[in-house]
Parts: sequence; C-alpha cells; structure tokens
Amino acid sequence: MLEEMPPRAGQVPSAVGLPSGRSVLSVHVARLGAAPVRALNPDTVHLAASTMKVAVLAALHRSGLDLDAPVPVHNSFASAAYGPRFGVLRERDDDAGPWQALGTERTLRWLSERMIVHSSNLATNLCLAHVGLDAVAEVWHLARARCSVTGRGIDDAGAQAAGLTNLVTAADLARLLRLLPPEPLDVLAANAHRVDLAAGLPPGTRIAFKNGWLPGVRHSAGIVYPADAPPYGIAVCYSGPLAGGNAVDDPAARLLARISAGYWARRHSLAPGTSH
Repeated sequence: MLEEMPPRAGQVPSAVGLPSGRSVLSVHVARLGAAPVRALNPDTVHLAASTMKVAVLAALHRSGLDLDAPVPVHNSFASAAYGPRFGVLRERDDDAGPWQALGTERTLRWLSERMIVHSSNLATNLCLAHVGLDAVAEVWHLARARCSVTGRGIDDAGAQAAGLTNLVTAADLARLLRLLPPEPLDVLAANAHRVDLAAGLPPGTRIAFKNGWLPGVRHSAGIVYPADAPPYGIAVCYSGPLAGGNAVDDPAARLLARISAGYWARRHSLAPGTSH
C-alpha cells in the first residue's frame, strides 16, 4: 500500500476528538443519488494512496479493452514526466501474486482484481499502462470530481519530482463510487483488506470499498449494502500523525472503523436529502 511521502495537513476540527496536532479529517456520507447527510471537510485534498486504484479500475472497465486478453507482466514503465523508465519498488508492494508472474502473461481482468482485492502496486501500473492517464482523467471528469487527479503511476519518482501526483477528496471518491457499474463494484466488494470502514460493520455485511494507507495518510471509501436499509456511500480521508501505515494496529484505522460503526448504527435514519 505504501506509495509516497505524506503531505502537510491542516488543523484537526475540534469536534473530531483527535489529539491536537497538524491533522485533517474528511468525511462524506450519503444515500446513493442524494445529498450528503454528513460532509466534514469534503473538498479538502489528500494524497490519494491506494484509493487512486478505484479510478484506474473504472477507466479500465469503460475502456473497451478486452479484459480477458493476456498481457505481459513486467516492471518497466514510461514516466508521466520526461525522463527514464521506472519500476515499482517490490518492498513497498503488499501483493506477491503479480511478482510471481513476472516474465509471463496474465489477463487485464486478473491484474485489475489483484489491483483492488490485494492492492497490488505492480498490477496497478500494468493496468494504468494499458488504459492510460487520459482515460483515468476522463473518469474523474465523468464523476464530476472537483479536485481529484491521477497524475502518475506508483513509484514514478521522476513524475513526482516534476510535481505530478495523485490526489483525492472524500466528496470526489463518493462521486466516483456512484459512477461504477455492477462488475467493478463486485471487485471492490471482494477487497481482502477488511479493515478501516469494513471493520466497523457487522461481519458479513456487503461493502464495495477501497482503502489506502501510508505513513501520515489513511483513507477508505465504499458503498455499504445493509440487508435492512437502503445502501449508502461513505468516504473518510485522514491525513496526520495517527496514520502509521500499519493495517492492523494503526490508530487511524481504528478511527475510520469507529466512524463507520457510527453511521451503521444510524443506517435507518440517514436522511435521504435531495438529488444532486
């Protein structure tokens, strides 16, 4: 999940209950197709971490590419900036599967599933190389995103040095999730990292979501499907000292789980709002 250095952040809102320090929490909760019932710093920009993979998945599924066509598995990519080619850092990638496939071929569908379900950085860059940054930018445009951008692949140091980066907001992640058709939502529902938002729900509750973390950053965004209430979207982005990058023991992960649990408890009374 690790991608890059954490950003500078603003002050924590006093109502959040976080320790004092330079941190920011963003929350966006809404019934599908309705105005948000909770919007706390929804347009504050955060480094994307692995949530950028949702935009790559969306672009891939609307690209018209044959997702069942085998493609070479390699670790050499053109930089988004002028400069030498680059590769993903193996030690910063959680998923061994694509690395074991180096030098062989796998389908784009398999790679896209590894990108989401196991958060593979290598699979992400392979998918991005086939679909292209312009297609991902078009997805953000179709989602009516206001601030989010996917400017480069993971570990593209040359592009990062040139100021190209990957940014999200809680509101834009919510808009992006609403854009997705059933198939990519099913991929998101298979996410193996059942922490953050998923940890705040009763076991077995369906949630189509993606999380991402690195030191100083912890995000999770998804659609929750209660059996006894209408589905709702929830996106939480946190940047600050609570986020240590550990999926199990990270205090920020527990914070996101508590927020998720709180809205789960209110799932019957979430006001529908107005269409937007």
